[in-house]
Amino acid sequence: MADLKALAETLVNLTVKDVQELAGILKDDYGIEPAAAAVAMVAGPASADAAPAAVEQTEFDVILQSGGANKLNVVKEVKNLLGLGLKEAKDLVDGAPQPLKTGISKDEAESLKAKLTEAGAQVEIK
Repeated sequence: MADLKALAETLVNLTVKDVQELAGILKDDYGIEPAAAAVAMVAGPASADAAPAAVEQTEFDVILQSGGANKLNVVKEVKNLLGLGLKEAKDLVDGAPQPLKTGISKDEAESLKAKLTEAGAQVEIK
């Protein structure tokens, strides 16, 4: 019983990043889908002193979905925003969908999305 309480305490204190990593392990190693794991993690214990279930996301990933119709402008914008060489920026845009920046603030993610969308790209923030 004490081991289960310790496990429950550990699960309740996981960060969002830890929960995502745990969901990946459960899916890859045990075949448990992340949605089921997320429900279990969010539900947590029913005790009165439990932490709030809704945790606000603080780190965001900017995902380039497509270079769009005006790919040259998008390549130039990616080059300037990320400080890449022209070839690296072109390879990144040609390889879409893929992450451009990960673990950044919401303001920075929104700024990147706005600039890239203005250049013609399709961008998603996760």
